This record gives sequence, structure tokens and C-alpha cells, in this order.
Amino acid sequence: MTKVEIIQKALEDKKATNIEVLDVAEQTSLADYFVVASCQSTVQVRACVDEIEEKLEEAGFEINHKEGYRGGSWILVDCGDVIVHVMQHEMREFYAIERLWDDVGNVDESEEE
Repeated sequence: MTKVEIIQKALEDKKATNIEVLDVAEQTSLADYFVVASCQSTVQVRACVDEIEEKLEEAGFEINHKEGYRGGSWILVDCGDVIVHVMQHEMREFYAIERLWDDVGNVDESEEE
């Protein structure tokens, strides 16, 4: 299972919604993928991030950095070649960070295999 697949499954397991995987490798040197997901509450945002960390560590991957955990309304997780944004619905609607990457498509799960 790839790092992106592990992250996506962890988010699905914790009932995150509107999960998008953006292939940004051609647009930035920051990462190959951005994963963006929505949650109902700060508790759910933190639970999603905790699940991502646990599942990645079990698979032998490391987390480089985590930002925003204390506030819990928007947590960024730097997984090296994958950057994860887990946000409360209101934050995601307000900032609409996907607009920054309008020229990239959502990665279809079948493309990753």
C-alpha cells in the first residue's frame, strides 16, 4: 500500500468527507501530492490526524512535521512527499485551498495502482 493510499484509508476510517488527492508534482517541489479532507469538529480533525500518524508509523513511514494540532480546526501534516490538510468544513470552505491547484486533477485511485 502506498503512503497516499494509507492516508486516504485512515481518513475514510475516521469518516472524513470530501477527500481529495491532488497530484502537484509538476507544479511544486514541496510535495508530490496534497491530500485535503473535511471534518465536522476539532475532535474529528484530531482523530483523523492521529489515525494517519498511527497507520503511517505501522507501515514504516515517518511524519516530518505537524502544524495546528492544538487548535484543531486545520491541521497540516508533512509526510515528506505528501502534504495532508485536515480541516473543519467551515475552514475548508473559507480558504478553499484547492483553488490554488485548479490546473491539477484529483487523483483517481485506479491511477495509483
